Amino acid sequence: MTGRKIASVNATGAGLDIHALRIFVAVAEAGSFVAGGKAMGLTRSAAGKALARLEDYLETRLFQRTTRSLSLTAEGHEFYHRCCQILEDLADAESSIRQNPPLAKGILRLTVSEGYGKMIVLPFIREFLQASPGVSIEVSFSDRVVDLVEEGFDLALRVGNGATSYQYITQVIDRTRPLLMASPDYLQEWGMPTSLAELKNHRRLVYGLGAASTAWTFVDTRHEQIAVHSRNDVRFDSGDAIRTAALMGLGIGFLPSFMVQNDIQQGRLIQVLPEARGEDVAIHAIYPNRRHLPVRVRAFIEGLKCFLRDS
Repeated sequence: MTGRKIASVNATGAGLDIHALRIFVAVAEAGSFVAGGKAMGLTRSAAGKALARLEDYLETRLFQRTTRSLSLTAEGHEFYHRCCQILEDLADAESSIRQNPPLAKGILRLTVSEGYGKMIVLPFIREFLQASPGVSIEVSFSDRVVDLVEEGFDLALRVGNGATSYQYITQVIDRTRPLLMASPDYLQEWGMPTSLAELKNHRRLVYGLGAASTAWTFVDTRHEQIAVHSRNDVRFDSGDAIRTAALMGLGIGFLPSFMVQNDIQQGRLIQVLPEARGEDVAIHAIYPNRRHLPVRVRAFIEGLKCFLRDS
C-alpha cells in the first residue's frame, strides 16, 4: 500500500454516490425522470429524490425543470460528460481486474467532414454497428472546425489539417489526392484546358470563404510547388457542395479522389489535366486528450482503419 492521500468527503460525511451518477446520466440521456428512472429500475419519485440529493451535495443545479420539460444546465452538461468518462473508466477497470475484454457500448458522438462522411464513413458505420451492438451513434456532418470538448463530441474525422491544441490527440488514418474534375457539359462549353496556366481562363470551384486562400497547389516533376490562381471563382464552405456544383457544370473542382471515384466510373465527371499532381491530403482522427480513451472510440478508430485497408 502506498501513502497516497484519499480525497476527503464533505462536511455531511457522505461521499459522492456512484449510483447517483448512474441515475443522473440515465435521466440526462432520457430527458425525463420517468424514462431515466425506469432505465435504472426506479420510480420517477425515487429518481427525482436521488438527483435532488446529488444537487444538494454538489451545491449546483444540474437540471432546468419546468412542468413540460427537463434540460441540463451549463454545469449539468459539463458534469454529464465528466460522469460518462468516470463510469467508462470504472467499467474498464472492472473488466481488467476480471480479465474480461471490455465491450464497446454507449453513445458514440461523431463529427465528420461531409464528403468523407457520406462516401466513406457511412458504409463503415453499418459494419461497425453490426459488430458492436452495444453502441449507438450520433453523427454530425459538417466541414466546420468543431470544439469537441465544448460540444460534447467523442471523435472528429477531418480531411486536411489536424488539431494543434494540447487538448487533442490527432492521428492520420488515411490519405487522399485531389483531382481536377469537371462535367462533360462544362468542358463542351468552356473547352478542355491543356496546361495549368490555362486554368486562369476557367471558372474554378474553390473551398474557403472570406480571407481564406483560394490557390490550388500542385507539385511538378522536380517536387516544386506550383500555385494556381484565377479571378473567375465560385467559393464554397463545403467540399460536397463543390462536387455537386461540378456535376451541374458550374466549373472545375479540385476534389479528393474518394469523392469522385463513382462519378468518374459513371462518366458524370471527367478528370482534367490528369498529369497534374496535387499534394496528398491527410485524413485525421481527432479526439480529446484523455488518459483513458473510451472503448467505443478506440474500437471505432481501429475498425475504420481496417475498413480502409480492405477497401
